Amino acid sequence: MLKSLKLLADPTRLRILRLLEREALSVADLQEILGMGQSRISTQLSSLKAGSLVEDERSGKNNIYRSSMPRELATLTGSAAAEIPETAKDETALRHLLRKRQDRSRAYFDELAGRFGKDYVPGRSWKALAEALLKVMAAGTVADLGAGEGTLSQLLAQRADKVIAVDLSERMVEFGTALAKEHGLANLEYRQGDLEEPPLDPGSVDLVILSQALHHAAHPQKAIDAALLALKPGGRIVILDLLQHQFEQARELYADLWLGFSEAELAAMLERAGFGEIETAVVDREPEPPHFQTLLAVARKSA
Repeated sequence: MLKSLKLLADPTRLRILRLLEREALSVADLQEILGMGQSRISTQLSSLKAGSLVEDERSGKNNIYRSSMPRELATLTGSAAAEIPETAKDETALRHLLRKRQDRSRAYFDELAGRFGKDYVPGRSWKALAEALLKVMAAGTVADLGAGEGTLSQLLAQRADKVIAVDLSERMVEFGTALAKEHGLANLEYRQGDLEEPPLDPGSVDLVILSQALHHAAHPQKAIDAALLALKPGGRIVILDLLQHQFEQARELYADLWLGFSEAELAAMLERAGFGEIETAVVDREPEPPHFQTLLAVARKSA
């Protein structure tokens, strides 16, 4: 008992045990939920296993861990873990992970993303597919937040009733406005504004897009909250951003405020804002160092 109590004195081990009480998880699952490195989690699991608080079994290439605590100790662990600030975040991340497990279309999407690009097919690329899909996609009013000069906005304007491109830079807005006029895109309007307080009327747009913009926001949660406010009931948000990385030079090179986001972190922000039907996927990985990966998230505002 004394050995068990000593193990339970560590907040990280408490968080792990609380999660394993609810669901059997792999090291990779715990990495995604906790946002910690593999070696740190493996070390903690080894200690817990040595103390007979967790057990594991082999499943394919992974070890799956589950709690093996007596009921009395599990109750004590739950009470102690409830005092840790990160517990609520862990619960949200676990719910998102379990939703992904149940989502068959997500599994298919992951498989497709893993195969795409491995076999050479002349003329096939993500850019070509994206442009083709945009051609057939019907949309009402679209807000492209953090639009830059508006390359994506111009593509969207070919199918949407109206596109509002928002960017903080006055020069970007001037450049984009001139470009839209040059291309005869009367339904494309540029507005200067911040991601966290976009110049959009509440409930006025059908689709919000944040493409590689969220990691430039001082407060990403506020930007997502503002997107929900701008959407009509049943409207959707699409976020493309960088998967969490450790390339610190990005802060100086690209003025990034955040080094990307994990799937669980982005899903949690969407859930806190009030979005439902949340889906996330890692859809691309750059072949050159630092091997940035692209994270896609899609969600819907309740009707």
